Amino acid sequence: MSEAKRDYKIGYGKPPRGRPFQKGQSGNPRGPRRKDMSSLLIAALNEPVYATIDGKRRKITKRQAIITQMMKEVEQQAGSAGPREPEKMTATDREVVDLFVACLRRQIAAEAAEAAETPAGPLLTNKPADHAGAERRRGRGMEGVRRTVA
Repeated sequence: MSEAKRDYKIGYGKPPRGRPFQKGQSGNPRGPRRKDMSSLLIAALNEPVYATIDGKRRKITKRQAIITQMMKEVEQQAGSAGPREPEKMTATDREVVDLFVACLRRQIAAEAAEAAETPAGPLLTNKPADHAGAERRRGRGMEGVRRTVA
């Protein structure tokens, strides 16, 4: 076609006359895409929403908002049960604690007496530091207490 034969301009919304769609034929022969439930759900969960978190307004997805809300509800339900009462100590437990406290008191008294006998104090002496007392306080020297209770 030459430009002289055109009686109108070709452009947006004005296709050339020689190539329009055939009668009964759609512009999209396969039709619109079908959307199944899972793709609709995924699209909806990925939409952004605004939420106030720790006093600040943040943009998060609906998926994150749902999870956050569920976690708050679970924490509230767990908190409504109230704290459990600690279990009462049995006589054997009390005996072990008493022996442990007595042992620690003896060790502390012995270390204080040893420090009082040394005139310069433990930091100014040339002998190496005794770490056995610290090891016993940490519970590594309690074999005797365990044997007496068992």
